[in-house]
Amino acid sequence: MNAELAAVLAPVLRDLSATCAVRATVCEKRDFMGLGEDVVMVCASDGSGQGVDVAEHQSAAEQVADLADQVQGWAVEELCARLRPAVWPECPAHPDSHPLEAGVVKGVAVWSCPRSRQVVAPVGELSS
Repeated sequence: MNAELAAVLAPVLRDLSATCAVRATVCEKRDFMGLGEDVVMVCASDGSGQGVDVAEHQSAAEQVADLADQVQGWAVEELCARLRPAVWPECPAHPDSHPLEAGVVKGVAVWSCPRSRQVVAPVGELSS
């Protein structure tokens, strides 16, 4: 896997590991679907997964927030498939209500409450 993509994905995977009931592995699929493209995938234990990528024109913080959003979509689908509450990461101010939202505030990728816009933590620093 591209070292730059691995570095951008690392804080998102830290948050997933610290706060989510599903675990992910990251793998690279060479020549994905015979199209000649290599794809980085976030995968569940059953081998199902979702491709993730970043746009080169984005800032580092935007790339982290974008990957956080992509991994969040994967995690919610995995939680739902396992009949678990499909909310990740859960908003601490509004439990059992909605997930946090990834974005960029003052040049830092953060998780925020979508209702109050209150920043909860930088991406990579969620705690269980």
